[in-house]
Amino acid sequence: MTASSADSPFDQAIARYNAGEDPATLIPEFVAITQQAPRQSAGWTCLAWLQLLADHPLDALRSARTAVKLNPQDPQARINLSLAMLETGAKGVREHIEIVQRVMAIAPELASELQESISDGLQRKPGWTAMEKVRTWLTS
Repeated sequence: MTASSADSPFDQAIARYNAGEDPATLIPEFVAITQQAPRQSAGWTCLAWLQLLADHPLDALRSARTAVKLNPQDPQARINLSLAMLETGAKGVREHIEIVQRVMAIAPELASELQESISDGLQRKPGWTAMEKVRTWLTS
């Protein structure tokens, strides 16, 4: 990794998240990141995740839809969209879960990353009903 990529606002914000910073404090940073690079799906995916953790499901729904539109193959973006849809009562969750299940079946390394993400979400937001549902669907 080069010094410039390690110093990028995205990498700095991810490092702060990984160090345990409150997701709500990182939302403005990811809003700025998505404004600076609106075609980068990773920023939108992270923003949606933070918004979900901070109990902003409508904002997360918009961010996750953008992330999936920019990168339809990203299973984390689809998990975030599924979570936001569950929390807002939107229809169409099954389609996204089925796509994630297919990705997990053909890419075990991604399945492992997704399981880590689910565990992280449940650790940061204990009792997260929507996440429990998604986890059950993905492991059944």
